[in-house]
Amino acid sequence: MTLQFGTVPGLTNAEQAKLDELALVYKAHQAANAVKDRYYEGHISLAKVNLGIALPRTLAGLSVGCSWGAKAVDALADRSMFDGFVGSGQAVESMTRLAEGNRLLAGYARACRDELKYGCAFATLCADAALGCRIRFHAPATAAALWSGEKGRIDCGLAIVALRREGPGGGMGDAPGSVALRPSLVNLYTDDALIVLAADEDGGWRAERHPHRMGRPLIEPLIWNATSQKPFGRSRLKRPVRDLIDDYVRVLANAAIALEFDTTPQKYLLGVTDDQYDAVVTDKFRQYVGSLLVSTSNPETGENPEFGQLAQGSLAPHVEKLRMTAAQFAAATGLTVPDVGIINDANPTSSDAILAQSQTLVLMAQQLNTANGDALRTIAWMAQAILRGVPLAELTSEERDVMAHFKNPAMPSVAVTADAALKIASARQEFASTDTFLEMIGFDQADIRRIKAQEQRTRGQKLLLEVEDADLGTELA
Repeated sequence: MTLQFGTVPGLTNAEQAKLDELALVYKAHQAANAVKDRYYEGHISLAKVNLGIALPRTLAGLSVGCSWGAKAVDALADRSMFDGFVGSGQAVESMTRLAEGNRLLAGYARACRDELKYGCAFATLCADAALGCRIRFHAPATAAALWSGEKGRIDCGLAIVALRREGPGGGMGDAPGSVALRPSLVNLYTDDALIVLAADEDGGWRAERHPHRMGRPLIEPLIWNATSQKPFGRSRLKRPVRDLIDDYVRVLANAAIALEFDTTPQKYLLGVTDDQYDAVVTDKFRQYVGSLLVSTSNPETGENPEFGQLAQGSLAPHVEKLRMTAAQFAAATGLTVPDVGIINDANPTSSDAILAQSQTLVLMAQQLNTANGDALRTIAWMAQAILRGVPLAELTSEERDVMAHFKNPAMPSVAVTADAALKIASARQEFASTDTFLEMIGFDQADIRRIKAQEQRTRGQKLLLEVEDADLGTELA
């Protein structure tokens, strides 16, 4: 998918320069993003990983499935469970309504996978007549941004909002013979405006400016594993991890071919006549599966035919290589070896041992939640400022206290959390009447609402009976 603008009427020189630079940044990263997509989906061609030594070139079309790329991303993303916003007063109620209206919990789950796959994802905000504030998440496949080291945040960004079909494919990311998709609506985010760029029928663009008082672009990144040199983070599918996936595909292909040879071992037959030779060669498969092989002595030499079979190859070296590659992949990604499908003899049997093996992944999830929690807090601040039409500096302390809440990435069992909840309730009796207590003993939000409603109905019925008893006592008196 290409992104070309040219000169857009209505933009200042500074805005045009930023738009051109953003288009270049977007184009520069699409090839690398396509590679990460391919590894995430498991579309690794054997032709690209074949060393040309053991595997013949004629088997380049052999398909070998590998889900390690998706596992590296999904296993960590599944432990980052955004559970909504917490705070006090009207501010948290307002953000809860916004989260429900924008379906932020489901949107965050998708954005988290994009963040880990590419290194970052983007959240964009804009005023909305129905919701008050619309929040969208974009992957780098549909967004780009420039980082400002001086400001310590995004300097400007763009997001592709809508696409249209145009002619046959052939551009970057377009499959041969497919219908090409071209951006038809693009949002440009600057410190003082949201500029909507709409494509004309003749290929030009027109700009519609929407000023705001935020003092920063209405776009915020979710970044994984950032460094000073890479402020937009690094992918979980970086090159060393992809090399290990290539190694796995190559070894698995070797093992599959070796298994074919083991299934049909090489045999030999010595001392046969020409007619016997022709009979064997004419129908090799029949001779292989037949239960009885009959032959007479060779009248020319007087020798009896001699039958033999070459030693079969062993799959053991391939299995050991798979174990070694799996161990390296687990070490590089923080997964456990059983997570990548390799069963060993030292599998843990207790829950404590299993938790100890996954401790590295839990620590990564805590790091992910910390970074994304800070981004979601900034998103909540901007959303509340949009609702009230004020800059960030004019938010109240109550609005600034709103923060994102995540579930425990260690995912302890219900028995463990219930025991902890009961111990806390014994020390703080008021804790037993909170929603948090009910969550810790295993109830989800739907169950909690049902419990609260039934408790309220029970209290109402009890109060009604007390009133009726009091009225009956008054009449008897």
